[in-house]
Amino acid sequence: MFSHIMIGANDVEASKKFYDAVLGALGHKPGTMDDKGRCFYMTSAGVFAITPPIDGKPATHANGGTIGFAAASPEAADAWHAAGVANGGTACEDPPGERAGSGLYLAYLRDPSGNKICALHRVG
Repeated sequence: MFSHIMIGANDVEASKKFYDAVLGALGHKPGTMDDKGRCFYMTSAGVFAITPPIDGKPATHANGGTIGFAAASPEAADAWHAAGVANGGTACEDPPGERAGSGLYLAYLRDPSGNKICALHRVG
């Protein structure tokens, strides 16, 4: 359904360090910078990108928005979470774990710009 997701960041270098770590924990390669100061993570399933806002105003997070990344296992979601906290992210929501009766193992973080992201593994 989606071709790409692009989020704004006030400090693209800090965000790149963070996303290189969390996406690296899920097996993805480091992002690539372009000549406009944007960072791209290319996969066969789509593109995730970080950009300074083109209108010149500060980047803000989406209140109520969450971007989810697929994790191959609960251990991968835990590694993703640990990498994020170690690289400028902030833990949010409940600690990583399976939500009661949902069949979902979830880990939530806020990135350096305040965007809420999640690693999700479908249990079973």
